[in-house]
Amino acid sequence: MMGHVSEQTRISTRIGSIAESATLAVDAKAKSLKAQGRPVIGFGAGEPDFPTPDYVVQAAVDACSDPVNHRYSPAGGLPALKEAIVAKTRRDSGYAVEPANVLVTNGGKQAVYNTFAALLDPGDEVILPTPYWTTYPEAIRLAGGSPVEVFAGADAETAYLVTVEQLEAARTERTKALLFCSPSNPTGAVYPPEQVEAIGRWALEHGIWVITDEIYEHLLYDGAQAPSMPVLVPELADTCVVLNGVAKTYAMTGWRVGWMIGPQDVIKAATNLQSHATSNVANVSQRAAIAALEGSLDAVDEMKVAFDRRRTLMVDMLNVIEGVECPVPQGAFYAYPSVEGVLGKQIRGRTPQTSAELAALILDEVEVAVVPGEAFGPSGYLRLSYALGDEDLREGVGRIQALLGEAR
Repeated sequence: MMGHVSEQTRISTRIGSIAESATLAVDAKAKSLKAQGRPVIGFGAGEPDFPTPDYVVQAAVDACSDPVNHRYSPAGGLPALKEAIVAKTRRDSGYAVEPANVLVTNGGKQAVYNTFAALLDPGDEVILPTPYWTTYPEAIRLAGGSPVEVFAGADAETAYLVTVEQLEAARTERTKALLFCSPSNPTGAVYPPEQVEAIGRWALEHGIWVITDEIYEHLLYDGAQAPSMPVLVPELADTCVVLNGVAKTYAMTGWRVGWMIGPQDVIKAATNLQSHATSNVANVSQRAAIAALEGSLDAVDEMKVAFDRRRTLMVDMLNVIEGVECPVPQGAFYAYPSVEGVLGKQIRGRTPQTSAELAALILDEVEVAVVPGEAFGPSGYLRLSYALGDEDLREGVGRIQALLGEAR
């Protein structure tokens, strides 16, 4: 007879304290309702609605027929893919690295966790500009660290960009690292080059590691630039880890190929971890990634034209709603409006006090899925991805307009 185990002890505290990915949860709920025949429009998932380029798919098809891809490969990545990442990094960022500085990971999320696991000890603090991607604080905590949030508001002056002064105010003797993401998920904010350099100089001065997530590097609008921090501050290279992947640039979210670039000792430690956690990334996906990186950037250029059009449409439609204020994003494919002016008002017999309650009301009443600000930091905001078709975008935001127009 099995002994009784209380619910409190069945799951470890470490794992039991992890929150489900809010963005994936919203996307899953929207897809579930849609499968039931409901006319749900989902703004939750951060993935391009374009197909993976044909030549990338063909490389994967060819790889399936090659017996060499049916076997284990090095845990740290195929040598040919590492070389392609080195060449791509020099081409796109002007950052010169070697294959020994590269670890290929199962998507960007594994690169995030690997990095924090390799760097953090219990009690170490990581400064986390907020709003942040929902996975960052969970990965920090899982690796034994403590996230320290530094909030940048939505007003025109800050536009979701933290300052060196704010970072310095958050620094303590336990500060080990700074997480930096530009273009930003969830806000679409892009740090100007002079601010990127100033933050890098500040981190260098205080011996703080920088983990810089560049997954949206090519999705820029209005002439914005997103230089790589270790290029602007070369001395930072020994205490900097760059995160990236093929997911957003080449519409390859489901292929699961990311990477981390950093000092050799960090890469070696992270590779050791990955050798036990997952072994190699699927060889077929790695072969597809090689084709993507060695090909042109035409695919992302085509996507950017559509994203730019949708960005303007979404922001304009959101900003005509009374009580909603949406800064114009300069990168990625997200809008991050403040809805604080709507909270506390009655809408169809309900009075949402938080953005989570408002998001639930929007889904219930007009069958549109958005992610509430609580997933990314303080309440009072919504994240909407504009990586979906123009007709769905217009219809979905139009439903939100009509609903929030009833607020009294």
